[in-house]
Amino acid sequence: MRAIWLISGLLAMGLGLVGVVLPLLPTVPFMLLATFCFARSSERLHSWLTQHPTFGPSIADWHDRGAISLKAKRLATVMVGGVFLLSVLMGLRPAILLIQGLTLTCVMIFLWTRPS
Repeated sequence: MRAIWLISGLLAMGLGLVGVVLPLLPTVPFMLLATFCFARSSERLHSWLTQHPTFGPSIADWHDRGAISLKAKRLATVMVGGVFLLSVLMGLRPAILLIQGLTLTCVMIFLWTRPS
């Protein structure tokens, strides 16, 4: 079972790292998932990730208080707006835009109702 948790953690961390450069893919949720998986499989990787200078503070904020930094909220909002604008400019069908808009609105409500 530890091997499954380890592989899952590595996959989540890989997706999180891709999300650093690809704005459509979120980084922190994948790093949180990786931390969860590593806690069940590898003490060394769990410690490394929670103490990482870039990802560690976000993970600690979420773990301790369920908080998301104001900077991350603002960046996510700009990215979500940009993605939706791109969808509109691409001329996607109204039904798809409606589904996307509702989904992104729910994400933004969740994001902005978390403590900072």
